[in-house]
Amino acid sequence: MALGTGIAMSGQALALDEVSYGTNWLAQAEHGGFYQAVADGTYEKHGLKVTIVQGGPNAANRALLIAGKVDFYMGGPLGDMDAVKQGIPLVSVASIFQKDPQVLLAHPDAGVEKFGDLAKLDTIFMGKEGYVTYFEWMKKNFPGFKEEQYKPYTFNPAPFIADKKSAQQGYLTSEPYEIGKQAGWTPKVFLLADAGYSPYSTMITTTQKMIDTKADVVQRFVDATIEGWYTYLYGDNSKANALIKKDNPEMTDGQIAYSIQKMKEYGIVESGDALTKGIGCITDERYKKFFEEMVQIGVQPADLDYKKAYSTKFVCKGVGMALKK
Repeated sequence: MALGTGIAMSGQALALDEVSYGTNWLAQAEHGGFYQAVADGTYEKHGLKVTIVQGGPNAANRALLIAGKVDFYMGGPLGDMDAVKQGIPLVSVASIFQKDPQVLLAHPDAGVEKFGDLAKLDTIFMGKEGYVTYFEWMKKNFPGFKEEQYKPYTFNPAPFIADKKSAQQGYLTSEPYEIGKQAGWTPKVFLLADAGYSPYSTMITTTQKMIDTKADVVQRFVDATIEGWYTYLYGDNSKANALIKKDNPEMTDGQIAYSIQKMKEYGIVESGDALTKGIGCITDERYKKFFEEMVQIGVQPADLDYKKAYSTKFVCKGVGMALKK
């Protein structure tokens, strides 16, 4: 009888809660902590079997979250606020990136020394989302930026490389590296977050139903992911990088190393509240600041109940900080 009980308990110990996390793009170092927690067994240690559902140009992982086909998604505050407007109960429960890695790039010899100097350039190549959000924020908060500077960015850096009097949007961890390879010179990099633009990024977004019915699973997923990020940044990340390259065969070791270096250098994951309260931290004050920025430029209505878009109950507890070496 004792033997039978022992076998039953062993079976229970091996029973893992299965959950899935949909990313917002192809596998890369910017997703490293999630892959790390899969690769080194951290999710399993927390009683979870996690499947990472890779995003990409044809993926619809946010829609899968809304439909209940994935349990978590790599969301962001603008999407969360839009969900509140539409009556869709999505909630972000952690923010892995304290700084959005969105940058503007300039030629090294164009006389652009600080963020405000970008207003002197003739052209700024940017996508539609940037045009209606951070470009509006730039025009409100810095003198000289004007509508005439905008040109659509087609994710081809050639027009920027050819035009010394232009700037181009990019991601801190990718476009500067690629432009350096193509052009043979290093662009100047201006991180919007360091100029005052304050959205969270690379969030863990789930549904209100998941929080209401499986709060323990949500907490364990958040905690394990945070631990994964500390290990990815400061421990042995070789197995995680192997998984990233398996999911995205075009990813190179050089690009991964560059991305990790820049995430650390600019405090993308660890800055602000995360320095003292741990990776993933979300605070009411910080979220309110970004909401007010979006109200200022007319992207969000002032009466939006934006607090429905996030929860602070799962983070800011110092989880995983002992893993930083």
